[in-house]
Amino acid sequence: MSHSTYNKLWADAQVELNSLLTQEFPAQPPRPEKDRVVFFQRLATLYVRYVQIFRQLEEAYDQVVHPQKRKVIREVLDGVMGRVLELKNEMVEKEFSEYHYMDDVIQDLKLTPEDIEIPIPRYFLSERSKVLQERRNMLSNILNLIEVVERPKPVGVRALNLEEAIKIIQVSERARQGRLRAKFMREIQRDEERQRRAKDRDLGAAAIDTAVVRIQKVWKGYVQRKRTKREREEEMIFLGMAMEPRHTQPCPAITAALANEARRRGKQEEHEEDYQKSIVAITDKLREVEGPDMRETMKDQIRQWFIECHDATGTFPDYPEEEDGGSTLIFAEKTPQQVFISESIFWCEMLMEELAAKDEEDANKSTKGKEEKKDKGKKDKGKGGDEEEESGLKMLPSAFLGELEVGHKTFGEVWQNRTESKNFSQRHEAELIKEEKRKEIEVEIRLQVDELMRQELANWKLAVDKDKGGKAKGGAKKKKGSKSGKKKKKDKDLTADRNIESLYQELVEQGLLKQSDNVKLQDYLGDYSYLGTTLRQTDIEPMPSLSDVRQVIALYAVLPLGSQVVHEKAPLVKAILLAGPVGVGKKMLVHAICQETGANLFDLSPLNLAGKYPGKSGLAMMLHMVFKVARLLQPSVVWIGDTEKMFYKKVPKEEKELDPKRLKKDLPKILKSIKGEDRVLVVGTTHDPFNADLKSLCKVYSKIILIPRPDYASRYVMWRQLIKKNGGQVTAALDLSSLAKISDGYTQGHMVQVVRSILTERRVQQLAKRPLGATEFVAPLAKIDPVFQDEEEALKNWYAKTPLGKKRAKAASGKEGEEEAPTKGGKDAKKKGKK
Repeated sequence: MSHSTYNKLWADAQVELNSLLTQEFPAQPPRPEKDRVVFFQRLATLYVRYVQIFRQLEEAYDQVVHPQKRKVIREVLDGVMGRVLELKNEMVEKEFSEYHYMDDVIQDLKLTPEDIEIPIPRYFLSERSKVLQERRNMLSNILNLIEVVERPKPVGVRALNLEEAIKIIQVSERARQGRLRAKFMREIQRDEERQRRAKDRDLGAAAIDTAVVRIQKVWKGYVQRKRTKREREEEMIFLGMAMEPRHTQPCPAITAALANEARRRGKQEEHEEDYQKSIVAITDKLREVEGPDMRETMKDQIRQWFIECHDATGTFPDYPEEEDGGSTLIFAEKTPQQVFISESIFWCEMLMEELAAKDEEDANKSTKGKEEKKDKGKKDKGKGGDEEEESGLKMLPSAFLGELEVGHKTFGEVWQNRTESKNFSQRHEAELIKEEKRKEIEVEIRLQVDELMRQELANWKLAVDKDKGGKAKGGAKKKKGSKSGKKKKKDKDLTADRNIESLYQELVEQGLLKQSDNVKLQDYLGDYSYLGTTLRQTDIEPMPSLSDVRQVIALYAVLPLGSQVVHEKAPLVKAILLAGPVGVGKKMLVHAICQETGANLFDLSPLNLAGKYPGKSGLAMMLHMVFKVARLLQPSVVWIGDTEKMFYKKVPKEEKELDPKRLKKDLPKILKSIKGEDRVLVVGTTHDPFNADLKSLCKVYSKIILIPRPDYASRYVMWRQLIKKNGGQVTAALDLSSLAKISDGYTQGHMVQVVRSILTERRVQQLAKRPLGATEFVAPLAKIDPVFQDEEEALKNWYAKTPLGKKRAKAASGKEGEEEAPTKGGKDAKKKGKK
């Protein structure tokens, strides 16, 4: 597509964003909403519309080649991502569930489930491609050194036990007997055939006629079946129930479009490199040409201010300190030209009063705060429940709406009506660089001028004091002292004498830092839950679909880890727990998070830690090294597999030697030290959470995501994709609907295992003559134990005991509404206060 296409896409996104910002900042503040359902609908609508803008901006940022436009788009894109996460967090707080069903909203907005799929911004990897490549090379070099190269291991010869040896002998003997029987039967058949032919020679013309009729019958049946099959396929294509064969082949137009996209990404790099060189050249030129004039103008203005203040007050003013803004404070409310008029006398007096008032305010701030808190407490006690604020649900304050407003304003002022007829190649515009850099140079020169003028003012004061014959006033302005308070102890760096490369190498050698598997989040197959809203309206809590799981992982893990801006300002998620039966893809999701964000993968699973870094000091050193490297080479994912072992209520005898509870005390302390600027995420996985102490588990993992077995729609999609991926062909002979129905209870891992066992190399070669049938998959499935309904119910009951599960159950029973109802005085009010 052309430049104008992506420019229009960007403009459309900005129009929609303008509509949302108008809604988010109404002329009059909206009244609190008392109906929780109505409020959630409002949140869900906002969420879906922001996701639409997110998708448009992500595509525009990926394909627009103009470097200055991309800079503006990126700012708005990060803001929209952050706003989506804020709305998600607010929906969780209001609905008490990690999963939301918005079928009615999607229907009202005339969208499809694919339209609200969270996209993974491609710049997460493309803008760090060189760093990621260097890191991959470093990891592979270390693995080569310790001889853990990924190559097929030679199969060693092992001794057979008695049972296996007898089984092999039995199989061989039965095969020998079978071959002998087949040989005897073949000889008998040959004799019978010989005798039959001898009889047929004597039958004459009647036998020939019978043979001809039989051949015609077989041939006509074959031709008719083939014709019927072709007509049925044509009918299905006509009805729109099947695709034409030509559509299954790669379309030339799609191939050309993909090549064009790749070419545009190459141009992006070229234009960006040219843009960065121009910035350096233009900045140097501005500093050289306009810098001296700026410096002299500032000096003249400040000197004029000195003189006018001296004329007005009889003394020279104190020069504002650098932390207060320096000379920018002088011209904060006036332009440099206004300094020269006679009203500057009033400005000097006002400035001095402001500085004095500021110092006084800082001195009284702490005492006033205490008094206000006391007064407020008394008022609250006095009011009781008689004069309560209007109850209801309100939108939480946002950290991203300000950025979105600024980005939208920049688009409107600079780009919306800009004529680009002469910039067909979409390279940078020098005038915009000059406007931007002129301000930076002005700030830079102002700092230098402040130093010079501060010294000049001191000399002027000294000269005036000498003329008066008095002593120089020692009334230098005292710097504001730092706020008193306990200084936090800095954690001692146990590896201060070592560089990051040596720590990285040691962690790889110990098997704590691993290479993630090459899987993407889109490889986690699953369809949308189409009945979620309907089931909730009938007070039935639906199990989430795999599509919902994929969405939640993208929101809580991928987006914050991929963007530093989003991670710092969005609601902070430090640890996620993935709970579900064996084979539902928990480990795959961990690897997908690493691949989508280019994150390092640290494995702190209890089994992986067995025998490594023994003792208390060894454990402290290991955790220090892991989280130091994780922070310095962020983003990073710390994976704890079988995390329930870390929180055992009682450690089994067979696992006591492994000491699975080593991390239980230290991990919460480390999680507290993770701040917004640290893109480090702890991901735990468990298939047996019942053995863990729930209270300790919930303290560590702020987000618990329940992953169910796949539903019918997801199984249907998975069978189709897995068969194609492993070399199979989906034909009319393969009844996928029945296969998806009978595989209820089986997980993704079971399905992968079955498909791989059926689609061997030999079976793939036979597909042309013998297409796949659903019955072939039944026997291997029957040998595997499925996830029974009891196990899934046990997981649901366990989840209901988690903090969010308890809130959800309370809301469903109607107690939540009772708590929110305003009460007047008496015992009920006291009880509410205690809660």
